[in-house]
Formats: sequence, C-alpha cells, structure tokens
Amino acid sequence: MATTEHHQSTRIDLANRLFFRLYQCANLLHKTGTRAVEAEGLTTQQWAVLGALSRPQVVDGMGVGELARYLMVSRQNLSGLIGRMERDGHIVSAPDDRDRRSRRVRMTESGHVVWQQQALPKIHAYYEQVLGDFSVNDMSHALHYLLKMLDRMQQIDQQNGGGDAGGDEEA
Repeated sequence: MATTEHHQSTRIDLANRLFFRLYQCANLLHKTGTRAVEAEGLTTQQWAVLGALSRPQVVDGMGVGELARYLMVSRQNLSGLIGRMERDGHIVSAPDDRDRRSRRVRMTESGHVVWQQQALPKIHAYYEQVLGDFSVNDMSHALHYLLKMLDRMQQIDQQNGGGDAGGDEEA
C-alpha cells in the first residue's frame, strides 16, 4: 500500500473511532448525567436549559430561538422540554416585551433553588467523578479539540442550510 493510501486509511480509521467514542460519550453523558440529577426531577437536557438560563448575562431570560441556538437543538425539541419544565415549575415563558411574536424563557425562583442548591452540588460531584484524574491541562486540551470539532460541524450545518446551531459558551 502506498504511503498516502496508508495515511488516508489511518485517518479514516481514527476518525471513525473518534466519532464513535464521541457518540458513546454523548449517550453515557445523557444516561449517567441524568442519574446524577434525577432526584431533582431533572434530565441532562433540563440541566442544560437551567445552566443556560442561570448565566448572569441572561437574568432577563432568553428568547426560545436564542435558547435553541445556544443549546444547538431544534425549536421543536426545545418546545416539549420547555413545556415539561414549566409544568414542573422550573421555568416560565411569556411573550417577549421586545417582540410580542416570540416567547421569552426565564428561570423561576423555584428553578433557581433547584439549580443552585440541589442540582449544582451533584453536577460538580459528577464532573469530579468523570474528570477526577484529568489535569487542568488535560481538560483544556480536550475542550480545545471539542471546540475545534464543534466549529467545523457548525460550518457544515450552515453550508447545508441548518443555520440554527449557534452559541459559543457552555451552559
């Protein structure tokens, strides 16, 4: 086999392994992360919504479209999630004062209590379980490469007319 063919074959094999491991990580994050916060009645998706809404720069809440872009989910997936979280009393959505056609989502006082006092300590313990033997340097490098992949995937999404994904900060 020629060197370039061998190089290409190695790249494809590594890419396959990388994406498969990423897929497995996403599935296990959902499963084990949800277990970490299930006593609070949360899933990892709800954890992400509360995390997004807890940021100081969004104390007035976020538009549904803005939240969907930030979390990189479809509005359809987000609307069911918002409905369940409103029913549970964690968030409230109301017409946006700036644009009455859209809705603004914000965390309720009860949602703040659940997030700050109940969920966050368990989330931090979960992080420590998963990343306990990672150095700060390890985490920094992993984050760098994940952001690099995320950026490329967003470019592909936008080229293919997706354009819904967005947000460059963590929840």
